[in-house]
Amino acid sequence: MDATNTLVMNQPRFCGVPTFMRAPQAADPADFDIGLAGVPYDGALTFRPGARFGPRELRNASCLMRAINHATGVDPYRLARVADVGDVPFSQLFDVPAAHAQIRDFLRPFFAAGKKMVIAGGDHSITYPVLQAIAPAEPLGLIHFDAHTDTWDEFAGSKFSHGSPFRRAIEAGLIDPRRSVQIGIRGAQNTDEGWRYSLEQGMRVIFIEEVVSLGIAGVIAEARRVVGDHPAYLSFDVDAIDPAFTPGTGTPEIGGLDTREALQLLRGMRGLNLVSADVVEVSPPYDTAGNTSLVGATLMYEELCLLAEGCR
Repeated sequence: MDATNTLVMNQPRFCGVPTFMRAPQAADPADFDIGLAGVPYDGALTFRPGARFGPRELRNASCLMRAINHATGVDPYRLARVADVGDVPFSQLFDVPAAHAQIRDFLRPFFAAGKKMVIAGGDHSITYPVLQAIAPAEPLGLIHFDAHTDTWDEFAGSKFSHGSPFRRAIEAGLIDPRRSVQIGIRGAQNTDEGWRYSLEQGMRVIFIEEVVSLGIAGVIAEARRVVGDHPAYLSFDVDAIDPAFTPGTGTPEIGGLDTREALQLLRGMRGLNLVSADVVEVSPPYDTAGNTSLVGATLMYEELCLLAEGCR
């Protein structure tokens, strides 16, 4: 961390422009190794709206983050140059494919320059254009924390809802289902279409009951086995966590992970070949105490630590 960043980090946390993690702002990929980007879009939700406000509140909550991870000893700012690259500027909010194209266009130059990104959503539909922007030479592995598989085909006439990003990504050859793991899946459905598609494609689906039976260490071992050492993307929907901890989300499901388990799981992914990561579905209008935003910002910090270790 250079002298300027150290000065900012040591200022009172309620001072200054609330960038992600109080990192400097940058637009030129030459100025950073890891970019923090906001995608304030929730035009593909199927239930409670509000995730469009997620990046703004995640920035506010991230002012509580500090430098050194007490559990791992990692200081991401000493390992990598970190910058807030701003939000996707939308002009096509009411046309989902057009909005997704704007997400793609905003992020593509950063990925083309070889940068890693931590993305703050927004609803989970944004992960599909993020993966398109990465444009991997070969399909990526996937580590996906969620209550839902997000592999449904269509909702209310759209194939691009927040329930479909990973089905679209598999169809487009962006992720390899045989190197993909979905962790924390739960909740009754009116059809088994999503669960069935994931399993039929070869994705490793770890329902919450199996999380309990395997234990956190067992889930970590299984996820690492599935993903292997090839490039992978990490996506964290905050509804993977029980709504007792993250009430501010669009489709809450009780019986989920607690926050300590979520942190242990993320830290268990150290050393994997992660290309980028996201945190999605923080909905501030349902987050009256700010708990969900704090959880989301902390998850982003843990993802930043994972990516920074890969920059050494």
